[in-house]
Amino acid sequence: MRISLKADYAIRGMAEIAAAQGSGPVKAETIGTNQGIPHKFLLNILSELRRADLVRSRRGGAGGYLLAREAAGITLADIIRAVEGPLANVHEQRPEQVTYVGASRALREVWIAVRVNLRQVLEAVTLDDLVNARLPPGVLELTRQRDALVSR
Repeated sequence: MRISLKADYAIRGMAEIAAAQGSGPVKAETIGTNQGIPHKFLLNILSELRRADLVRSRRGGAGGYLLAREAAGITLADIIRAVEGPLANVHEQRPEQVTYVGASRALREVWIAVRVNLRQVLEAVTLDDLVNARLPPGVLELTRQRDALVSR
């Protein structure tokens, strides 16, 4: 799976907001500076996150962005879906909607299994886990597999 720059920025921006939870709204400029995210791109992402009810915005001098709910209730999957749509599509269709014939007929099940595995990781990690560097044991175990750091 390829994680888009937009999804990466969205998660990092949400992490900045979550880290400041309880300290009031976080300005887009602060988020962008802290995470190295271009301002205009960040504003578009924050707008999508607001439409998905993941963040709230406040106007004014003391304004900025706040989480719409607790960090422990927002998963990385929620954020990615807000800015990218479904986690695993095949030619803009859900895996269970595609059909193959002949030698590739089992490919549909492969794409479904890929989606299940993505969900198992991305739905297991919350913003709270990320901000506090407290990843679920199952996710950490995956990072310790022998070939985890080998790019193929």
